[in-house]
Amino acid sequence: MRSYAAGMIKPIELVIFDCDGVLVDSERIAARVQVALGAQLGWPLTEEEVVDRFIGRSHAAIREQVAAQLGEDTAATWSERFEQLHREAVDAELAPVDGLPEALDALTLPTCVASSGTHDKMRHTLGRTGLYEHFAGRIYSATEVSHGKPAPDLFLHAARQMGVDPAACVVVEDSRPGVRAARAAGMRSFGYAGGLTPAERLEGRDTTIFYDMRELPTLIAGRR
Repeated sequence: MRSYAAGMIKPIELVIFDCDGVLVDSERIAARVQVALGAQLGWPLTEEEVVDRFIGRSHAAIREQVAAQLGEDTAATWSERFEQLHREAVDAELAPVDGLPEALDALTLPTCVASSGTHDKMRHTLGRTGLYEHFAGRIYSATEVSHGKPAPDLFLHAARQMGVDPAACVVVEDSRPGVRAARAAGMRSFGYAGGLTPAERLEGRDTTIFYDMRELPTLIAGRR
């Protein structure tokens, strides 16, 4: 697939948001829980290692990594405990990403969500933060495609469902697998470096780095 940079520049028609770390400030919670589980179950990990290995990847992909390291039984235990601890922490402390509500209010383009998380997880996190209704009917999960990020499948699926050419889409991501998936899909991306992932891990072709969600509408307007 030729990218817009190879002669297919099109006006932006759709903004595709990742969920965790872009809409809801859940990546810090997830990383904290993963570090704690690693210490308990025999795979000590630093927050940086969790970001590198897990952030932006699907539940299934994370479970595969744990199984390769610790075996299937421990991977099942890890997955079960993560779901419980993550849900408890989300209920206690989850909030939208700083500046996100203001950004959504200022955006005039169509939007949707394309996340490595399951629909159940997104109903929970987006519901807890009052964002679910804003995107209801336009939420897509990696469980709907064969390959999760960094493969392009999920973003291409979202574009098809929304009836928009991939070259007319921009993706808002906070993870390295996410921006790689956007590039593979032939989409422009905005890499949010105000969370856990360092800017240098997001930098690359067709990607604009930014640090404050309030900047997003102006940045998108400047690329239209």
